[in-house]
Amino acid sequence: MKKTTLKEIAKTLNISISTVSKALKDYPDVSKNTKQRVIELAEAVNYSPNAFAQSLRSKESKTIGVIIPSMVHYYFSSVITAILKEAEERGYMVIIMQSNEDVALEIKQVDLLINKGVDGILISLSNNTNNFTHLQKIINYDVPLVLFDKITKLINCSKVIINDKKASYDAVSYLIEKGYKRIAYFRGDLNPQNSIDRFLGYKKALEDHNIIFDSSIVYTCSNADFEEGYLNAEKLITEHGQTIDAICTMTDLTAIGVINYLNEKQIKIPEDIAVLGFSNWFMSTVITPTLSSVEQNAQKTGEKSIEVLFQEIECKQKDLPITHQTIIIDTELIVRNST
Repeated sequence: MKKTTLKEIAKTLNISISTVSKALKDYPDVSKNTKQRVIELAEAVNYSPNAFAQSLRSKESKTIGVIIPSMVHYYFSSVITAILKEAEERGYMVIIMQSNEDVALEIKQVDLLINKGVDGILISLSNNTNNFTHLQKIINYDVPLVLFDKITKLINCSKVIINDKKASYDAVSYLIEKGYKRIAYFRGDLNPQNSIDRFLGYKKALEDHNIIFDSSIVYTCSNADFEEGYLNAEKLITEHGQTIDAICTMTDLTAIGVINYLNEKQIKIPEDIAVLGFSNWFMSTVITPTLSSVEQNAQKTGEKSIEVLFQEIECKQKDLPITHQTIIIDTELIVRNST
């Protein structure tokens, strides 16, 4: 069905387009009789305003963009759920994009969102993002930008993160205080800031407890997934036997891969080797043994990220200066049977 326009309503009623527009917006300088005629005809022809045209006039699209590395990860799905809830309450539409850890795709997605005229952008960077020109482009176009979870310190914008270094430090310190001394670490890729900080937390915990750091028991899991956890656990046991007391991982998915391998080899958890994850995915409670993990509070991250973004959007609309913030979300160590 062809969409009815203001021009057609105006022609039918023999009045101007501006009068139709004013009548629909309840302007006081339009007579009550004219308003009634316009509204009755608009309802009869199922007229709906042109959202794009309205956005041009108001200089806002009521749309925000979100780019995440992976949709399947429990953490990001929880963040997105929180973002969608808040956006809906404010009457905003959300364009969600997945970079698949591909920086080239991430750059294209940023361009697309800018061209769509979104009011603001939320991004969790891909593991491979090491050039930040596309982020600076967002800022140069005067589009509010908030980075969350996987960020860079090199771009001046608001950020919502956890204290990855402290969270990792506390988790490894807990293992040491439980009596585990030779703790392997399955780290994330070498580039993302959260991967760097969690690794630094691991090293600092060893140092503060007078345990010598051994790089030979640190393994890189670029995708931080189940398969890498399984394969690196196999490699670790092959290379070091059961001299390892515990394995600390970058994500729960990696830790679940580790547990799967150890269970297959009938290596007892935690009696022979303890396992500790990061993110407190729901699978942590159903695997055997249940997995100790760091709760990242994904929902709160999503709520805070969009709250800060909306604050900046409102400042822009009111021509007020934007003060960039770094919000740190609290974490908590959840102890279960794997430790």
